[in-house]
Order: sequence, then structure tokens, then C-alpha cells
Amino acid sequence: MARTRSCCGVILAAGESTRMGSDKALLPWPPQGALPQETFLSAAIRSLEPFNDLVLVVVGKNESTLAPVVYACGASLVRNPDPERGQFSSLQTGLRAVLNRGRDAAMVTLVDRPPVSSSTIPKLLAAFEAATAQRKLAVIPEYGGKHGHPILIGREMIEVFLKAPTGTTARDVEHQYAEGIEYVPVDDPFITLNVNTPEDYAVLIAGKAV
Repeated sequence: MARTRSCCGVILAAGESTRMGSDKALLPWPPQGALPQETFLSAAIRSLEPFNDLVLVVVGKNESTLAPVVYACGASLVRNPDPERGQFSSLQTGLRAVLNRGRDAAMVTLVDRPPVSSSTIPKLLAAFEAATAQRKLAVIPEYGGKHGHPILIGREMIEVFLKAPTGTTARDVEHQYAEGIEYVPVDDPFITLNVNTPEDYAVLIAGKAV
């Protein structure tokens, strides 16, 4: 199976899920199936693991709740000491851990969604290898004209994110370095999906019903 050398999966899971009312990371996925114990978090870890040297999960105040799932799936836990600063601070926390563990590339995704299809990550990896040869900084999937996750970033872009000033967003960096980013069309609506409320989750489940 294809694997990018020295790449580390990063799952951002430090949010408080206030609109959902419970931690989104622990929402069952698939809602019905052979593995009912799976969750958004465990499914995300298992989807990234085959393609990365290791998988890091960035947590916040929910550390004690998510730690059993993280360790049971063979991933590593990284705590954002100040998750109130927002998702970008969790991204920086995760990317700092990537470099500290001696890796020079990251595959970053969010925990508030089902994992992408089995064909999406290999396609992104192939694009990332080609983009790296062309001195591109990152690869971002695209569906229906919208950009999504997981994103693949090399060391140069990791450094850009880590040096960004307080108040910066990932979108700000993306716009600033647009010429260095390869956008890859994929036939996968999950790359742009966000599940923020019980209503969002109900719609998702209804869409998965067969």
C-alpha cells in the first residue's frame, strides 16, 4: 500500500462541540454496521494509519475522554494547552509535534466528519509526490468547487503555518500561498462535509441509509 515517507497523520479533535452537545469525535460511524463500536475518531485514525508513519490526535479539555480511543487505535495523543485560541492553534500544536517526531510531511484532517473514501487518499498521495517534485508546498482536495480535507503539506508549508502570527487562519495561509498549492479534484463529498449539530448528523445518517 502506498505510503509517503516520513509523513505523519494529524487529526484535529480539540473542539468542545458546543453545538453538537456531545463530543463529535465519539459519534458512531458507521451508525449501523459490522463495527458499531467505531466512531468518527477511530474511523479517522484507521483511515490514515496505512498511509502514514504514525497518527497524532490533537486534543484539548477532552483529553481524558478521547485518550482511550486514541490509544486503542494505536495512535498518539498531543494536547493543545490552549484550545480556546481556536482550531489554528490545534493545527500548530499538531504540526509542531510532527517535526518533533522527526517527520517532514503531514496529512491533516478534522474529526467532525466520516473518513474519506478508500480511493481518495491514494489519489492525494500520488498528487503530493508529483507536486513535491514540482516544488509545490501542499495538496488540497476539491469537490464541487469547494476545498476540503485531508490536506497534505510538506516541511516548507509546515514551517509557514508554525511561523504564522496570532490571529491567522488556515484559510489566510492558503490564500497567501495559493500558487504553491496543488488542488486535486476528487469524487468524494466527505472531504467538504462538516457535522456540527445533531441535525447535521441526522441528515448524514439518513443519507447513508440503504
